[in-house]
Amino acid sequence: MPYRAPVAEYRFLLDHVVGFPQVAATDRFAEATPDVVAAMLTEAGRVCEEVLSPLQRSGDTQPTRLENGVVRMSPGFGEAYHALADAGFLGVAGPVEHGGLGLPMSVATALNEMMSGSCLASHLTPLMAQGQIEALAHHAPQWMQALYIPKLASGEWSATMNLTEPQAGSDVGALTTRAEPLGDGRYRITGQKIYITGGDNDFAANVSHLVLARLPDGAPGTKGISLFLVPKFLPREDGTPGTPNALRVVGLEHKLGLHASPTCTMSYEGATGWLVGEEHKGMRCMFTMMNNARLGVGMQGIGVAEGAFQHALAYAMERRQGRTPVGDKRGAILEHADVRRMLATMKAELFAARAIAFDCAAAIDMETATADPAWAARAALLTPIAKAFGTDTGLKLADTGIQIHGGMGVIEETGAAQYWRDVRVTAIYEGTNGIQAMDLVGRKMTDGGEAAQALIDEIEGGTEAARDRLPDLAGPVWQAAETLREATEAVVATTDPTDRFAGSVPYLKGFARVLGAHYHLRAALAEGGTGPRTALAQVYVRRLLPEHTGLLAEARAGGADLYALSDEDLAA
Repeated sequence: MPYRAPVAEYRFLLDHVVGFPQVAATDRFAEATPDVVAAMLTEAGRVCEEVLSPLQRSGDTQPTRLENGVVRMSPGFGEAYHALADAGFLGVAGPVEHGGLGLPMSVATALNEMMSGSCLASHLTPLMAQGQIEALAHHAPQWMQALYIPKLASGEWSATMNLTEPQAGSDVGALTTRAEPLGDGRYRITGQKIYITGGDNDFAANVSHLVLARLPDGAPGTKGISLFLVPKFLPREDGTPGTPNALRVVGLEHKLGLHASPTCTMSYEGATGWLVGEEHKGMRCMFTMMNNARLGVGMQGIGVAEGAFQHALAYAMERRQGRTPVGDKRGAILEHADVRRMLATMKAELFAARAIAFDCAAAIDMETATADPAWAARAALLTPIAKAFGTDTGLKLADTGIQIHGGMGVIEETGAAQYWRDVRVTAIYEGTNGIQAMDLVGRKMTDGGEAAQALIDEIEGGTEAARDRLPDLAGPVWQAAETLREATEAVVATTDPTDRFAGSVPYLKGFARVLGAHYHLRAALAEGGTGPRTALAQVYVRRLLPEHTGLLAEARAGGADLYALSDEDLAA
């Protein structure tokens, strides 16, 4: 089934659920008028439907390959990248003075979902460009911004970020890549990096690598890491690519999915690089790109969820099997109660995950526009939830889509299984979802839970506004918010990190469950308390929200029972 961009859904969320009008009302984003946003979303939807969507299956069956040290892309992917660049999507939130459009992150977030839903493999390299533009805009010297950002925004050059090493994994502080100063502002970079998305391609004139490495006087761990920009080709004085740098692709990963996206092992062999930001402050610089990417990866999961839902719904509307409870008793399987349950909960889950991510993006925009610490705290709190819940939703809905297809779901020709294979890695990269949860209960609670409690206050305030018109929805949401408040207080009071981290994943999931109900309640109110959004909110509150009780109970269970099982017990 061809992908259809849910533009109307995005506009409803922005206008009525996550408060985008206040973003557009700021001086910083005054250009983001309703007409501009509508035009951008509509054009993005057209490109995704007409250019990217046809590559979904062909990219899976015709993967990238490494030939004589050069990555050869799947047919059509280079043209798709340039189509995205020509429409301004790579630099949509980038600085106007360097070729970006300067639009809000909220708009970029909607675009990222569309690109992911139409063909996830084609979205990974554009996401790297967006993230690198933001990192350079915040931390790079002016000469570097002026040279690289316009090239990235135009699609002339592509981008990567290089963190992971074979011996380090998620422990970035264990990296061994070295950076030696040459005394003239340049550095010699030596080391190996793995899992590098878009490490090379055959459609960009140059590849701009951001590489974490340690200077000779760098302290052990993450505090001694610096960030360097290392191009594939050394730019000439006029900015055009010159001589090849001392780096190469030594292998491509053979992945479960995303076959059209090259995941490279990179070797830096005394390559020339330039410092980005301050010495030994590389993680702070890279986190700018990583936080951008974490929200973007959450949107990848949500985009795939949308694609899988559309695919499953189309199949369920056409497939006839068994006796159905309505009409001539031989209707489509959509009429069976369990199939309808799966599709209804898919749609409700999708709305919740999308609303969390859009709210996160709006908070980032308000932080950018106002520099208000309260908006910064809200954005920081929502980022790990948006990433983890968004990708978990992608996994869950892709799996449910296979179930709806029945036996045909595991037949590759139907395309149902590809959604699951492609989205599976999103729960792992840019910080596994377990790491996101640890970040939520750890770093994001160093304020004593103030940002979390402020969000819970907002949820309860929303239930009070809805209590007279929608009591059957408002009551359960208020009670769930109270349970979340108590769990948050317990997390903050837990001083043993093992106990806190043992419950971190269920806490994040429980938080997301309650947030989803909050946004569904807002949507129901926005349509007047009757209609399809209210009906969908009832599905969520009755069938999905009750999960928060068990999740938040587990969040408070501590870790003693886990460690009561010895290594030998687990292996027995």
